[in-house]
Amino acid sequence: MQEMSTEFGAVRVLVVEDDPGIARSLVRGLDRAGYHAQSVDTGRAALAADPVPDVVLLDLGLPDIDGVEVCRLLRRRSHAAIIVVTARGEEGDRVSALDEGADDYLVKPFGLAELLARMRAVLRRTRPAVPELLRHGPLTVDPRTRKVTVGEEEIALTPKEFDILECLAADPGRVVTRQEILERAWDAHWYGPTKVLDVHMAALRRKLGVPGLVETVYGRGFRLSELG
Repeated sequence: MQEMSTEFGAVRVLVVEDDPGIARSLVRGLDRAGYHAQSVDTGRAALAADPVPDVVLLDLGLPDIDGVEVCRLLRRRSHAAIIVVTARGEEGDRVSALDEGADDYLVKPFGLAELLARMRAVLRRTRPAVPELLRHGPLTVDPRTRKVTVGEEEIALTPKEFDILECLAADPGRVVTRQEILERAWDAHWYGPTKVLDVHMAALRRKLGVPGLVETVYGRGFRLSELG
């Protein structure tokens, strides 16, 4: 099945539901909404899911492991958003699931529109929306795919070179200090030689091939210059 894209990018959803009719209906509705969904019918299968899903829709009444325990184990091993979808509506069940790491709790029966709204709300809290393309003159930087193009040509950058360029492209014209670039592209506690930045900057300029695009502001840092 082709993986579609939502406002949050490609999102994998795992439906953990032992009722095959409900599972099929949920997977069908999620696929139509742009999510990449699949289902399993046991807690053990949910815990063994590979790749790890972005969102888990978890029924509590599973045949092998209690759903609250599955929720606890999932939360321990992944950052997936967990939405409990169950017929158990008692306050104690809600509290137990939320205490064990569930992000939301939805009682059956429910409509698909409400489920999708709950998913969007959880994803907004746990996963930022897909960042927009950063454009400056002939330069385009795609933070999601980490691709860079100059005109129609894709430029192959190392991860560090991309991180440096993304710092500059996020606010063209603003001077980004050397320390800010080091903290964002390396580590907030970077204590190594700052000369390493100059080496990467020289390689970045050479690969971009646009004279004057990356400008050194002596004593302050670097910026993307106004071209033309």
